[in-house]
Amino acid sequence: MIPRYSREAMARIWSEENKFAAWLKVELAVMEALAEAGLIPPEVPARARRAARCDAACVLAIEKETHHDVAAFVDHVAESLGEDGRYFHYGLTSSDVLDTALGLLLTQSADLLLAGLDELLTVLRDKAYAYRDLVMVGRTHGVHAEPITLGLKFALWYAEFQRQRERLAAARETVRVGKLSGAVGTFAHLPPEVEAGVCARLGLIPAPLATQIIQRDRHAHYLTTLALIGTSIEKVALEIRHLQRTEVREAEEPFGAKQKGSSAMPHKRNPVLSENLCGLARVLRGNALTALENVALWHERDISHSSAERIIFPDSNILLDFMLHRLKNLVANLVVYPEKMAANLAASRGLVFSQSLLLALVHKGLSRDAAYRLTQRVAMQVWEEGGTFPERVKADPDIRRHLSEAELEELFDLKHHLRHVPTLFHRVFGN
Repeated sequence: MIPRYSREAMARIWSEENKFAAWLKVELAVMEALAEAGLIPPEVPARARRAARCDAACVLAIEKETHHDVAAFVDHVAESLGEDGRYFHYGLTSSDVLDTALGLLLTQSADLLLAGLDELLTVLRDKAYAYRDLVMVGRTHGVHAEPITLGLKFALWYAEFQRQRERLAAARETVRVGKLSGAVGTFAHLPPEVEAGVCARLGLIPAPLATQIIQRDRHAHYLTTLALIGTSIEKVALEIRHLQRTEVREAEEPFGAKQKGSSAMPHKRNPVLSENLCGLARVLRGNALTALENVALWHERDISHSSAERIIFPDSNILLDFMLHRLKNLVANLVVYPEKMAANLAASRGLVFSQSLLLALVHKGLSRDAAYRLTQRVAMQVWEEGGTFPERVKADPDIRRHLSEAELEELFDLKHHLRHVPTLFHRVFGN
């Protein structure tokens, strides 16, 4: 089992050595299923397992002559089997091996990505509870709206990555398939029982029907899921970038003691980690588009998808694994400035309570339009003439005709706005 995270873990899955190891695993499982079906001598599989050798460098050297990777692999391994080599790759076409092995590689990759999502979810949950009651201003269109808490942001992201985890688990099952049905999917040379036996040995599910290849809608599902996860990563990174803007500065990325933000301006502390993540998400979306283009092929198969898949499968899996690790560390070490959050909340001078006043006036019997106009008039005075919203509201005779001092104090209480935060946390995290 490959450990959860090192910079090489996902790369090893997509190495040439691991790819050929997966091909060999498929081929040896086929020999066992063939023997079980009585199609080859029963003693062959055990001898083959003992004798089989596969050196990636040798396969690649042979491929330079054959110009066919599977043919080079078969020639190399069959030679190590001696007389039993006649039964190696028996009744198979190249895509039987390639696509069944691909199911193994994608399953390994998905397991690593799921573990990465679990680590990120743990960090998001911890941050949500740590900042559950830290009040800050909520913004819509980039403009102050109403109070929220920083914990709600983390809880929102947690809920989204939970959905992404469910999507990835489903996509993992979509690609956890194998096929050994031959050149056009008709089992002309091997019975379906062999395919079933091989898939059972490998932990895969037989594709109900295939052509020469497993149909690429499955792989498009997987790669669009990776792109979706990348887009959620971008969403978090973009928010951190906004929070780090000089005018906002409510949170920022960690900045190392010897780190330099700019070659020209020594004062700079730029959100480079978040910016990197936003850029890399675009690569995942581009690869997902390529996977969608791979679905439609000529008749029972062409190889227009094959060359692209040599790039998009390893790149997308390796890239998302990196992005999950980077975001986890970024969130875990995010620097938060509660004092700046309080100052920014105060900067709009109580205008965040405007809807509370509107609804209170409606409750007192005013029409919605009349209540809106009355509230807006006072709010515009704050924008244009200064003062605070609570002060101007309390001094306005038209409003005071409907609301008492005590009622107004309750309207301007942050606790009134945030009283349902525990309920929202319960919805996201349960008990």
